[in-house]
Amino acid sequence: MGMGGQSGEGCSSGNCVKPEARYSWEEIQKHNLKTDKWLVIERKVYNITQWVKCHPGGMRVIGHYAGEDATDAFHAFHPDKNFVRKFLKPLYVGELAENEPSQDRDKNAQQVEDFRALRKTAEDMGLFKSNPAFFIVYLFHILLIEFLAWCTLHYFGTGWIPTILTVLLLTISQAQAGWLQHDFGHLSVFKKSKWNHLIHKFIIGHLKGASANWWNHRHFQHHAKPNIFRKDPDVNMVNVFVLGDTQPVEFGKKRIKYLPYNHQHLYFFLIGPPLLIPIYFTIQIMKTMITRKDWVDLAWSVSYYARFFITFVPFYGVLGSLALLNAVRFIESHWFVWVTQMNHLPMVIDHEKYKDWLETQLAATCNIEPSFFNDWFSGHLNFQIEHHLFPTMPRHNYWKIAPLVRSLCSKYNVTYEEKCLYHGFRDVFRSLKKSGQLWLDAYLHK
Repeated sequence: MGMGGQSGEGCSSGNCVKPEARYSWEEIQKHNLKTDKWLVIERKVYNITQWVKCHPGGMRVIGHYAGEDATDAFHAFHPDKNFVRKFLKPLYVGELAENEPSQDRDKNAQQVEDFRALRKTAEDMGLFKSNPAFFIVYLFHILLIEFLAWCTLHYFGTGWIPTILTVLLLTISQAQAGWLQHDFGHLSVFKKSKWNHLIHKFIIGHLKGASANWWNHRHFQHHAKPNIFRKDPDVNMVNVFVLGDTQPVEFGKKRIKYLPYNHQHLYFFLIGPPLLIPIYFTIQIMKTMITRKDWVDLAWSVSYYARFFITFVPFYGVLGSLALLNAVRFIESHWFVWVTQMNHLPMVIDHEKYKDWLETQLAATCNIEPSFFNDWFSGHLNFQIEHHLFPTMPRHNYWKIAPLVRSLCSKYNVTYEEKCLYHGFRDVFRSLKKSGQLWLDAYLHK
C-alpha cells in the first residue's frame, strides 16, 4: 500500500485527523481473490469482500471486477447512482495514489474519457428516458396474441390446423414476452427500480414460468464480461461445444475430446436450439429456485403453469396440454438461440484481456441491420452493440445513439460490425465449424 496525500496533517486542538489511504494499481490488483476483493470506482477504492454476498445483481457480476476499475460498469448497470452510493460508503478504504492513472492496465485514457463523454451526451439527449406508451402497446400485443391462441381453439376446435396455429401464436407471444422481460430486467422502463423489478417478475414469472433472480444473476454476468471464459455463463458450454479461436486449441493440445468437436456445427442443430429452453433452462431454473429457496419467484412460476393448464386442459387434457407446452418451447428455443447467438458467437471469445468498456463490448458484439421486422423479431437486440454499451437505455432509443457510437468507434479504429439477418445466422454455423476445425488440427498435430 502506498500512503499519499492526507485530508489533514498533524493534530489540531488535540484532535488528530487520520490520513487518507492511497493505493497503487499494483496493490489493488492483488485483491482479486475469492476471499479478498477490491475494486475502483471513480478513483475511489472499495473493499467488496463481504458485500458481494449481499449484492442485488448477484455476487459474481461484481466479483468479476475485483482488482479492476469498475467505473464504466457501475454507470452502465445503475440508473439511480446516488441511491447505490449509499451502499458504497461503508466499503470505502481509500483512493488511488495521485501519481496513478485513472485507468488500469495501460488502457487508452482518452478513449475511455470520450466514451464517458458519449454517455453524458446520451443523458443530455434524454435517451435514458423511456416512452411508457411503447411498452404498454408491446405488452398489449403479447396478451392479444395469447388471447387469439385461445380463440382459435374455442371457435375452430382442436384439429391439426387450429392446433398448429395455436402453437405458432403461443410461440410468438412467448418469444416476445422474453424480449419484454429483458427490458424490465435491465431497469430500462420505469425510473424507480422497484417498479421494474415488480413488472419483471410478472412477465418472466407469470407470462413465461421462469425466474427473475435466476435471469438477473446469469444475464448481468454476460453483460459485465461478454464472451469471456469463466466470467460469462453464456460461453460456458459444459464441454459440449468449443468456442472462439483459443479454447479449441487448448482442448486439442490437451487431447480433450468429450464429443467430436469437428462436427459440432452439425450436432448443434440436434442439441443446441432444440433443447436449450425445453430441457436445460427449464431444469436449471427450477433447480435454482428450489435450492436457493427463492419462494417468491417459484410462486410466480407456478402461477404461469397453473394458468396454462387451466386454459388448455379443457381442450387437450393434461398430457395433451403438456405436449402443447413443450411444442411451444421447442420452437421458441430455436428463435431464442439464433437471435441471441448471431450477435455473439461469431465474435471474439477468449480469456480475460482487461480491455476498457468500449473495446470489451465491441469485441464481443455485432449488430443486425435495422428494419421493422428485424427490430420486432429480435426485440431490438439487433442493436446489440448499443444495448451492451448502455444496458439501461430503453430499446426504442438505440437507433438514436447508434450513429454517435459508430463515430466514436471510427475515431479509435474499434470495429463496429453490422450485417444482415441471413449473414448473422450463417456466421453462427461458420464460427462453430471454424472452432471445430481448430480443435481437430490441434488434437491431431500439436
